[in-house]
Amino acid sequence: MLPDPTTLRLEACAIDDAAAQITIRVRSIPATAPCPLCTTSAQRIHSHYERMLADLPWAAYRVRLQLRVRKWFCDNRHCRRRIFTERLPTVAAPWARRTLRLMQRLVALGAALGGTAGERLGRQWDLAVSRNTLLRVLRRLPVPSLPTPTILGVDDFALRKRQTYGTVLIDLECRRPVALLPDRSADTVAQWLQTHPGVQVIARDRSSAYAEGARHGAPAATQVADRFHLLQNLREALDQVFITHSQALEAVNALGSQQPVALPDGAIAVPVPPHDIPLPAQQRAAQR
Repeated sequence: MLPDPTTLRLEACAIDDAAAQITIRVRSIPATAPCPLCTTSAQRIHSHYERMLADLPWAAYRVRLQLRVRKWFCDNRHCRRRIFTERLPTVAAPWARRTLRLMQRLVALGAALGGTAGERLGRQWDLAVSRNTLLRVLRRLPVPSLPTPTILGVDDFALRKRQTYGTVLIDLECRRPVALLPDRSADTVAQWLQTHPGVQVIARDRSSAYAEGARHGAPAATQVADRFHLLQNLREALDQVFITHSQALEAVNALGSQQPVALPDGAIAVPVPPHDIPLPAQQRAAQR
């Protein structure tokens, strides 16, 4: 029932049926407390004060912990902190208004669903939390230390469409983002690649800035076009082919709607597609 029964002792419990809330009075029981600055074990109590913490709900009841903690004297003469408040790392973070297990539930909720959807599901779980609170909880999380991907995807994204763009780096093997860069310049990409050696394949779009950044940041890596731009290249190549052979294709289409003509010698006559291709189309075909 309590977040950590080894450090807390239950003193009283009050149930308010009208407000659907349970208030639990607890106090800390360790005989000593380490100083948060010098880690010296303190044994002299200075005073007491109370903290109010929100905890996980019990069925349809909200739970509030009325926590009575102590302030201690630091007996280390060389420590700058003379008086400190005891920490309860298994119960709540310093200055927090929620218990650690409630924060873990909110982190899981926000990471899975985000702000608005997480708020709706939290309301069904009797977790009174706003979407902005869920987003703030996620932003306070430390950035996870991920290994450098072997196959890296590089693409741009819009912070503000047609105004501000950044670069997103994706681990294509694990299919998860590894970094967000503030712009889409070659220097920024090259700097990230230099500080994260080990990339072997870089899948990118046709941006010259990304190509230059990859050459300078990871010269040994193989640069390939990503799937979207491969299909885009294929589409543009097919457009040029169809434009180049448009007259032949029109003749083929017309042939399907025409009836063959029987000649006197018994042969069947069909229209012949023209072979003359305009000069600009020949140039585009040679370039392709």
